[in-house]
Amino acid sequence: MTTAVLPLIEADDESLFGAKAVGLGEAFRAALPVPPGVALSGAIVEAVASGDERAIDEVAQAVGSLPVPLAVRSSCVDEDGANASFAGQHLTLLNVPSVDDVGQAVREIWWSANSDSAITYRQRVGLFSRPNVGVVVQSLLDPDAAGVMFTQNPINGADERVIEASWGLGEAVVAGRVIPDTFRIDRSGTVLERTPGLKKIAIRGTADGGTIDEEVAPDRIEQLCLDDEQLASLNALAERCEQVYGPGRDIEWAFAGGQLYLLQCRAVTTVASSSTRATPPAPVVPTEAVERVSLFADLDPDELAQVAQLFKQRRFAVGETVAKEGAGGATLFVIESGQAVVSVRGQERAILDPGDHFGEIALIDEGARSATITAATELVCSGITLWDFRPLVQQNAMIGWKLLQSLARRLREAQDELADGQ
Repeated sequence: MTTAVLPLIEADDESLFGAKAVGLGEAFRAALPVPPGVALSGAIVEAVASGDERAIDEVAQAVGSLPVPLAVRSSCVDEDGANASFAGQHLTLLNVPSVDDVGQAVREIWWSANSDSAITYRQRVGLFSRPNVGVVVQSLLDPDAAGVMFTQNPINGADERVIEASWGLGEAVVAGRVIPDTFRIDRSGTVLERTPGLKKIAIRGTADGGTIDEEVAPDRIEQLCLDDEQLASLNALAERCEQVYGPGRDIEWAFAGGQLYLLQCRAVTTVASSSTRATPPAPVVPTEAVERVSLFADLDPDELAQVAQLFKQRRFAVGETVAKEGAGGATLFVIESGQAVVSVRGQERAILDPGDHFGEIALIDEGARSATITAATELVCSGITLWDFRPLVQQNAMIGWKLLQSLARRLREAQDELADGQ
């Protein structure tokens, strides 16, 4: 049996599937109410992101039995522990309409864990290492109400449940899109507080995929979205989760069709076998494009091909930030199609076209971005991260030596220009 893709109930190895997937697997085994799903190991996510058709087919077969639409979420090995939470850093894609769309969703999640913002966060919490990106794929609910619950008060540590709730998908609460209803319940089930929020929107799935902000009827904006029976169900779920996972839990939940579901259970944050590919995937970026990157100009065709195979495709919507000035960076991008704008301190400096590249020094020095890059049109890039590039250099001294020569030549040219200007 492969260990690359498993039903959630069988996911029990955190080093392969990440804490989120293993936690949901434990919930299944404990008969907690979890939507059906599968866990993808970091190895197969890496293969899908690389365009490996065999891996893409394996994932499609595994998720084919799940009712659609789907929710696709990251489950990195080191995310959402008790000492660091990657909430908001790693992507969640809701309402993925079909099995055929899962491959692209997995690729986008891989990139979210390798984005500049995620890299900057990893540096801040002392985790500057290559992320192992597992993924969870589950059937998406159409909730009447959803939100989060802390089994202990996260502000003062009081021994009580704190619940935040809103209409529709819980993303409205998690992403701070509404002022949610707030409830406090003691362990006996006595409701200590009911505070209506201001819930002007409900996030709902659309027929063709993705989500929309649906306006809430005026009489429901400040109407409490949970009744006493539902609060009692949540209190019981909190008790059961603490029995299974231990005290101090951060729970995402939803009520759909009159039933309560557990979507995620993780520790409250206190401080802010893999499948192998039979053959390497075809490069997503041609070697001619790699050769135009000055850092790689001295490599021979075989060495260029080795580098090209490490690139992965990433798409950006119009207006989306590709790289942010001052943020940590660890990826070189080559533009396949579309245009991007380069700006420094808010001033536009250049337009990048297909074949142009940016971020090559980030492959080596792990430093901050020197400019902001914004997609001027729909933008398709191929990117290579230092996590992929560094092992290649470590294992191939000749490639490393040629890179040193390239950097030395550029340093000499810069020194000559400086001398000519004096």
